[in-house]
Amino acid sequence: MTGLTLQGARGWATWLETPSAARLAPVTSSDPLSQPDDDRASASGEGARTLVLMRHARAEDAAASDSLRQLSSSGRRDAAAAGRWLAARGLRPDHALVSSAVRTHQTWEQVCVGAGWSLEPQLDRGMYEAGTEAALDLVRLVRSEVSTLVVVGHNPTVGTLAQLLDDGEGDQEASMGLLSGYPTAAITVYAVATAWADLGEQTATLRAHHVARA
Repeated sequence: MTGLTLQGARGWATWLETPSAARLAPVTSSDPLSQPDDDRASASGEGARTLVLMRHARAEDAAASDSLRQLSSSGRRDAAAAGRWLAARGLRPDHALVSSAVRTHQTWEQVCVGAGWSLEPQLDRGMYEAGTEAALDLVRLVRSEVSTLVVVGHNPTVGTLAQLLDDGEGDQEASMGLLSGYPTAAITVYAVATAWADLGEQTATLRAHHVARA
């Protein structure tokens, strides 16, 4: 998987307007947070799910437009470190909802490099432009059969969404970390007991929070 050059990134300008679709079948994992719970699953699509929220890694300031900003060298290393952290915890997503901006796409590429994953993302311009409620609406549209979802977006949207979803019943150390801010390459992992369509305020249980640094 290779990163984008600035020349190549400029060629995205028209293509970015049309989101791509994720094309891989669901993948199971040995991690209990990312496996469906047969006892809780129902015909309505409810069951144990895992949601990973992530802010893109550090990006360069200079670009023809904000959406074309590329990751810095340190940002690439941090994103790969994020992938290693996620893989070490047994997480393996079957869907990735990623902002269509170059820096978020490159973040996902490097996360996959670090984790050893091969998963085409759903690049969504709506996630690039979304506020908190709009981002939550996009998550609610994810297919019900997806068990582990990664969302890569921007601040303040992702950080605010991470706090909005927390039901207060999860890991207290992770909660304190979440409250301290949401820097680049921050990752928050939630257990979700509802269908994606029913996700809302205080409906997810915080399992882990981490700021990836190489």
